[in-house]
Formats: sequence, structure tokens, C-alpha cells
Amino acid sequence: MGSEPMEMRKRQMSVQQESAAGGAAPTQQGQPGQANPRGSNACCFCWCCCCSCSWNEDREDRNRKSSYDIKEGTADCEDCPKPTLEEVRSWAQSFDKLMCCPAGRNAFRQFLRTEFSEENMLFWLACEEFCKESNKGSIEERARVIYEDYISILSPKEVSLDSRVRESINRNMLEPTLHTFDDAQLQIYTLMQRDSYPRYMNSSAYKNLLNTLSEQSPES
Repeated sequence: MGSEPMEMRKRQMSVQQESAAGGAAPTQQGQPGQANPRGSNACCFCWCCCCSCSWNEDREDRNRKSSYDIKEGTADCEDCPKPTLEEVRSWAQSFDKLMCCPAGRNAFRQFLRTEFSEENMLFWLACEEFCKESNKGSIEERARVIYEDYISILSPKEVSLDSRVRESINRNMLEPTLHTFDDAQLQIYTLMQRDSYPRYMNSSAYKNLLNTLSEQSPES
């Protein structure tokens, strides 16, 4: 009879040891920071590094190579002397005279920035530079940059164009030429002339500039 309790205790101890051994493995697998390196996080990291990030780097490098350009060369203003009183007065005669004057474009561009419509001037200037290009490869590359910056609906600097002009550009982008953006440039020029230009002429920015130059003029 004495041997039976001993056998029962041995079996109980054996069962307890097996249970303890079986419970250790799941606890170890569930510990934070011990995830399988082949888990989903690793796959996402691999996709990001191999595909998404490298694609963005290529695109950024492509845009840097093709910068001619408004974004860097004239990010704040065009290089030009300060306007004279006669020039500033001439801006009120017509929008064409304002746009033909580098100082006029600068002043008008600063006004557009306050109205959150600076992209109109940026697009117009980009088209002016684009039309000076002669290399076919550069024409195609710069056309893509202009499209991505100002025509694409995904761009934060998208300009307002009607559907006819937008569809025409989409067709022309299959084989861009120096005339790809002609209609769009004219439409944006007309928009600025009819909408923003009258407000600029009546703005404190223009009046203050005019008054300042008048006070500095020897005639006064």
C-alpha cells in the first residue's frame, strides 16, 4: 500500500513539469519585442524601402535636374531693379504694361500671395521659361514637371482651367511640344487680368508703393 501513494505523487509531479514546459513556449512567443522578423512589419518596411521611397527619391532627383525654374531661381522674386514712379504709374494703364515689367510682376505676385492665388503667376512664368527651350528631351521633361506642378488635380498648386483646355493638355502630353500649354497660359493670363488685376490696382499694396515713390521723387 505504501508504494501506491509514491507512484501517484510521481505521476502528479510529472504532469506538473509537462504543463510548466508547455506553457513556457507560448509566453516566450508572445513577449513584446520578440516578433518574428518575417512578420508583417518587416514586409511593410521592405516595401517602403524598395519601392515607395526609392520611387520618390527618383522623382525628386528628376525634378531637381529639370529645374529651370520658378521654384528655385525666382522663389521670392525676379532679379530686377526697384520700380520707378513712372513705371508704377504705368501699371495702372493696362495689365499688359504691368506684366511686361519685371518689377510689376514681382509686386503683383506678392499681392497674389496674399490672396492665395500665387500659383497663377508661377504657372505663367513657368510657361514663359518653357517656351525658350529648344532641346526635345528637355521639352518633354519640363512639360511633365509643369503638368505635375500646375495641371494635375493632385497638385496643391493646381491652376483653374476649363475642361476643354485640360483635355487638350492631356492629349498633348502624349507628345509634348512648346505649344502644349499655350491655351492654358492664355486662360490664366486672362483670369489674372479680369479678376486679380483690378483688385491689385485698388489695394493698399499698390497705393502705398505709389505714395512712397511719389514722396521720394524730386518732382514732389
